[in-house]
Order: sequence, then C-alpha cells, then structure tokens
Amino acid sequence: MAAHLAVLRAERAELNGGAASAPQPVLVRPARPADMLQVEPLINHFAEQGLMLPKTREQLVRHFREFVVAIGEGGQLLGCGALRVYGGQLAEIASLAVSEAAQGLGVGRKLIAQLEEEARALEIGTVFALTLQEIFFHRVGYRTVPKEMFPPKVWADCRNCAKLHACNEIAVVKELH
Repeated sequence: MAAHLAVLRAERAELNGGAASAPQPVLVRPARPADMLQVEPLINHFAEQGLMLPKTREQLVRHFREFVVAIGEGGQLLGCGALRVYGGQLAEIASLAVSEAAQGLGVGRKLIAQLEEEARALEIGTVFALTLQEIFFHRVGYRTVPKEMFPPKVWADCRNCAKLHACNEIAVVKELH
C-alpha cells in the first residue's frame, strides 16, 4: 500500500511541477444504473474530441453491468471502463475514460486492473482495446497488434463509426494467463 501511495504521489508531483500533494482515495466498483448519469457526460466529453465513440444514456444504462467506475473521496466520478465479452476467451476493454482532473493519478491503471480481474474471474484469457493511448496500455503490459485480429469488434462497433475507413485507433492486447 505504501508503495502504491508513493507512485500516486510521484505521478501527482509530475503533474504539479514537482509539488507532491496527498493522494486522493479512489474506490473502483461495479457500476450502477444511476452512475450512468455521470458516465454519459464523461464519455461524450472525450467523444466530442474524437477520442472515443459517443454513447447515449440509453446505451449506457442498457449495458451498465459491463462497466466499473472509479469514485473519488467526495463521491465524484473520476473514471469508468467496460469489459465487453466477445466469446469464451476474448474480451475488450472499452469506454475507458478518466476525468481530466484525475489523469496522471493512477485511476486508469486501477480501472484496467479491475477489468482484468473480472476477465480472469470469467476465465477469459485475452483482453484487447482499440485506443489512441498506446503508450498508456504498453505501461500496463499490453502490446500492439493488427486490428484485423479482432473481427467481432469491427463488426460490432466499428461498422457504425464515422472513421471506419480512416481509423486512427491502435489495437493492443494482453494475455492474462
């Protein structure tokens, strides 16, 4: 725990130009339908910047069980992510978003760790993501692969994306064995 807090302090110190501040406690838990009221604007904020696909509240509520959320000390949403299962051995980390105020504080790493733990509990051996944050995923053990390795993803989401024929997302994968 002390090592984890030190990492959070170091990450925060980098963001604050070297001045470390006390790390904020973060709870990562399964999402509830009511959480989608905060998840929707977080995801759509980044979607407006072309960084992820937009989601309607209806879509989010329908799939809330796929999501985990990171909640700060004051109850505010710091981030979210989803685990979308594509079969017995394959799942995607999707809709991973961390509020700009919480970036660099280890929230994304905690969300990924929780989603990977859920995949392991389901005996899923491989998780992947399509991302513009390739370096972040490399830091948590993923490697870059061709997108064509994941046809179920392409048919499920990518066919409806405006960037389908000019996609700039990068596929990353991690074996959980």
